[in-house]
Amino acid sequence: MSASDNLAAITGEIKAACAAAGRPAGSVQLVAVSKQQPEVRITAMLEAGQRIYGENRVQEAHQRWAGRRGDWPDLRLHLIGPLQSNKAAEAVALFDVIETVDRPKIAAALAAEMTRQNRPLPCLIQVNTGEEPQKSGILPEDLASFHDYCTAEAGLQITGLMCIPPAAEEPAMHFALLARLAADLGLADLSMGMSGDYAEAIRFGASSVRVGSALFGQRPPRP
Repeated sequence: MSASDNLAAITGEIKAACAAAGRPAGSVQLVAVSKQQPEVRITAMLEAGQRIYGENRVQEAHQRWAGRRGDWPDLRLHLIGPLQSNKAAEAVALFDVIETVDRPKIAAALAAEMTRQNRPLPCLIQVNTGEEPQKSGILPEDLASFHDYCTAEAGLQITGLMCIPPAAEEPAMHFALLARLAADLGLADLSMGMSGDYAEAIRFGASSVRVGSALFGQRPPRP
C-alpha cells in the first residue's frame, strides 16, 4: 500500500479504537516512529499529511529532520529514546516534546538547556513499568519523588508519562499501571502503545501512540 493508504488505515483504526473505548475522535495523537526508515518513506509520509514523528537518537534525528523544518513548518518531533546528558543541548534545539526523562541528571540538564535556549518544552517521565534492569525509565515506586524533583527543583514542565511494556508480558497490565500512576499525579498525557498493541493502549487511556512498522513497513537493519 502507499503511504497515504497506510496512514488512512492506521488513523481509521485509531478512530475505531477510540469509539470502542467511548472516547471522542481526535483524542489520541499518532506519533509516527521514523527511526531507521528510508528517506523515501519519510518523504512519502510527510506528503500524505503526517506531521508528528518520534525518533530514538538525537544525532540520527538531526540528520533526518533539521533540513526539513523549513519545508514543513508544522512538523513536530518527539524524542522517544534514551537521552545522554551531553546531548541535551541538541535535543532541546531539535525536538518539540521530550518523552524520556528518567533520572535527575537528565532532568537537570534539560532544564538548564531550556533556560539557556529560552525554549521550554513539554516533557514526559519514562516509567519502567516492568522493572527491567536493562531498560530505561524510573521505577514506579520512585515516580512520585522523581516527579516532585522534576517540577519543583528542576522546573520542568511535566505533562505526562511514557512506558514501553516488556515484550514477553501482556501489555494491558502495564497500560493500566501507567494510567493509574498518571492519575495519581494529575497528569493528562499518556504515551503508550506501539504497532502491535496501540488499540489496547487506547482502551486504557493513551493520549498518544507510537507506531512505526505498522505505518511505514519493517525497518531495514542498521548497517
